[in-house]
Amino acid sequence: MKILIVGAGATGGYFGARLAEAGRDVTFLVREQRAAFLKRRGLRIAGLERELRIEPKVLTAGELGERYDVVLLTVKAAGLQSALADLAPAVGPDTLIVPFLNGMAHMDALAAEFGADKVLGSVVHLVGTINVDGDIAILAPMARWTLGEQGGGTSARLERILAEISVPGIDVIAAPNGLDVMWQKWVFIVAAGVVTCLMRGPVGAIAAAPGGAAFVARVVMETCDVAAAAGFPVPEAEAANTLAFLTAPGSAFTSSLYRDVTAGLPNEGEHIVGDFTRRARELGVATPLLDLALLQLRVHGIGPGTAGH
Repeated sequence: MKILIVGAGATGGYFGARLAEAGRDVTFLVREQRAAFLKRRGLRIAGLERELRIEPKVLTAGELGERYDVVLLTVKAAGLQSALADLAPAVGPDTLIVPFLNGMAHMDALAAEFGADKVLGSVVHLVGTINVDGDIAILAPMARWTLGEQGGGTSARLERILAEISVPGIDVIAAPNGLDVMWQKWVFIVAAGVVTCLMRGPVGAIAAAPGGAAFVARVVMETCDVAAAAGFPVPEAEAANTLAFLTAPGSAFTSSLYRDVTAGLPNEGEHIVGDFTRRARELGVATPLLDLALLQLRVHGIGPGTAGH
């Protein structure tokens, strides 16, 4: 199975390195600068029990001339549109596309460009970053990849890809329904982003303030209401876990959106929160706290971003 990974940041780089280490046929599609770096230094993963280093197969958009069995789309939201154009030559009649992005806007874009039947629902959990040396640093011992058919159930193609990606260093989970797990993660990251960006602090400090825990509960309720109206209700246990996590006493957790905004980095505010509130309006669900957070982000935090992979 020939696998093309679009992007070689922390997430795409880690999962690609693990697949390549296990002998899978992996090629990375990246920008010229990243390609030159990877050819010179190799792809290195730090923060593990032992450093992982591979000599990756690397292509840039102009060099892509064959079709692949699987395309893993691992870019950030700002790089989505350019990535769709770049990867198009790799997509044939039987190519399967597996996105790593958060939210759901990219699913609409992929369906419009290549057809919804080519796309699996997919969610990844990895805590990592690109360090000052340009290598991937893993910050927590978690690398989970959940995927499933958009319409639910199993299929021969899903079974094949599950077998292909089940390698050491990746915890692979087959989802009964790929869209369900995507919506559940989306609810969590919207709630976490809204809470921390609106209150400008870690969740432990927010929950400890008078009225803080009640505020978090209202945010979680708004996000769950939208998911339910969209046809993807969050299980009560999952909602309770989200609320408990975002009100944990003394927790220093802040969302990645908050960290990007406060650091002045390109962020996914529109892709994550903006698209969520747009869908809420279309569904007739009131989301006053989410709307307030989005307004705050638009005034102070959301910039034009940068595209690339």
